Amino acid sequence: MNSHSSDQADRQIKSFVRRCGRMTASQKTAYATHWLRCGIEFQSNPIDTNALFGRSAPLVLEIGFGMGQSLLQMAVDEPDKDFIGVEVHRPGIGKLMHMLVQQEISNIRVMEHDAVDVLKHCVRDESLSRVQIYFPDPWHKTRHHKRRLIQMDFVELLCRKLKQEGVIHIATDWSHYAEQILSILQSTDSLNNCSSDQTYVPRPSWRPVTKFERRGERLGHGVWDLVFQKN
Repeated sequence: MNSHSSDQADRQIKSFVRRCGRMTASQKTAYATHWLRCGIEFQSNPIDTNALFGRSAPLVLEIGFGMGQSLLQMAVDEPDKDFIGVEVHRPGIGKLMHMLVQQEISNIRVMEHDAVDVLKHCVRDESLSRVQIYFPDPWHKTRHHKRRLIQMDFVELLCRKLKQEGVIHIATDWSHYAEQILSILQSTDSLNNCSSDQTYVPRPSWRPVTKFERRGERLGHGVWDLVFQKN
């Protein structure tokens, strides 16, 4: 979900590949009806999150929330925090909006835009308490590794947006990608690994197990969680 010139970097790395998918009737209705309540339009200036949520609270940004069930659960479990979810898969956005309104959840807002642009333009420096990226596209073919979201320049961008002692939490079920992410995060001077052995951590309590993850576990797939804190 990198560096040369900034324009070239924008062309090379995107936080997503736009996936087509048909929206159900309820998803379409939720998207059309509840965007003003649940959505945030992309803008070129930092978002005033205190005004947006009507309070001052720790801010969590999730990049790529899929169908939104785990993000919703986190918002329920951590009502003292505010969450912004960034996603471009419209059925997932519609599904999450439907659940938000149905369950009267008020501490989540949604953006439908590339997360790199969101971070650069919409998020204030040193404003995020946590950034979470769960199961980013691994681009498993070697020739496609350059398209992976987690690159050094992207991590440096995340660090600028994190508060001191803020956390980056990434989970992947691809071991090679986990190794690459670990290497990048370990080499970032402003981050400390929260793992006791400087590798991976058990799944933190705040991350719900997804259906995707359960299916992978049944097939014998591993999941690697990485949690790093800004010093």
